[in-house]
Amino acid sequence: MTDPVRDTLERLLARINAISAPGPGFTRPSYSPLESAAHGVVAEAAGRLGLDVGRDAALNLFARLKGRDRDAPALHVGSHLDTVPAGGAFDGAAGVAAAMALAALFVESGEPPPVDLVVTATRAEESVWFPVSYAGARAGLGRLRPDELAAPRADSGRSLADHLREEGGDPEAVLAGSGLPPATFLEFHIEQGPVLAAAGEAFALVTGVRGGLRYRAARIDGVWAHSGGAPRHLRADAVFALADLVTALDRHWGRVLDEGGDLAVTVGRVDAASPDHAFAKVPGRLDFCLDLRSDDAALLDAFDGVLRREIGAIEAARGVRVILGPASRSEPAPLSPALIDGLIRAAGGMPPRRMLSGGGHDAAAFAAAGWQAGMVFLRNWNGSHTPDEAMDLDDLAEAVRLVHAAFRDGQIAAPRARPI
Repeated sequence: MTDPVRDTLERLLARINAISAPGPGFTRPSYSPLESAAHGVVAEAAGRLGLDVGRDAALNLFARLKGRDRDAPALHVGSHLDTVPAGGAFDGAAGVAAAMALAALFVESGEPPPVDLVVTATRAEESVWFPVSYAGARAGLGRLRPDELAAPRADSGRSLADHLREEGGDPEAVLAGSGLPPATFLEFHIEQGPVLAAAGEAFALVTGVRGGLRYRAARIDGVWAHSGGAPRHLRADAVFALADLVTALDRHWGRVLDEGGDLAVTVGRVDAASPDHAFAKVPGRLDFCLDLRSDDAALLDAFDGVLRREIGAIEAARGVRVILGPASRSEPAPLSPALIDGLIRAAGGMPPRRMLSGGGHDAAAFAAAGWQAGMVFLRNWNGSHTPDEAMDLDDLAEAVRLVHAAFRDGQIAAPRARPI
């Protein structure tokens, strides 16, 4: 006898991941023909299951399995299908495949879900392409701003609106629309760290998603000079200035953690490789990016102040100028305790652990829009945003069955009480 969960996961992930730009790993840019083709695969599979398939003006995909109570808010389950450059096989795609497997389980059983189940595949979650957090989900929720639609894509330099229109979407309708009414959203996603793999645990329930403050195009302007001719006290060395900044931020980060705060600090790109740089030259320019994350918005603001004070001191000491450039931001998003409690009740015995998500996810956008939102993390032992992403399909299948049991039994997204 075939297993509808495992079969759906294997088949759908194989078809989605056959769609990629050349090179290592998997690359499907946001609002590109490749992302659209992956959505087409899901739409076709959903149609074969008998789901009603539709898209909104932002091209988010919704495949609906009708439930017993058509008047109650639906349960949306899904994730995204775009990737970072040279990304992995599971970030985003596993969540969409899991949503389809959940639908397949209901279809196979012949028992409709208590309320409508909507397989949801969002667009443009990976903000590496556009400097906009959760662009597709927020567009579908009626929360995308005009300036964000004007944001340029990293590889083409053309706006989000241009790429959306080119793929068949309608930027004007996105801005005019009121967005989806609040319901419930659940996202399966690989953990983007080593916690579950190190603990030997298949999956966990996510309590919240960290917010982020990002400077994507920062730079340090110094003065080019001869490496042997310029004495230390007359140099304006961009590399030493960055070293000072990184050391200072690391010190302050450690202090925040010692005081019980939640913070992650990453200098994700350092670029001193232009043709102007050479072995015998004091570097006069360096480009970098900075990513600050926390579950506390006030702490992000306070650490931004620390950053700027340290920059002022370094500029005075080193004779350089530090230009942070535009900031992009996402707010911390606590997820639904009621949704977590329902899944824990369905699990019985040894319940899954609760944990915070360090990475950003579409669930945060739904939570910010007033939805009941939750996440299930799957263990992943090779990191994330890398061709080496790893996941055991049996872990994902087990998590899908847990959600099926919780949903079927009214532990999550229950029908409305009927008047007597």
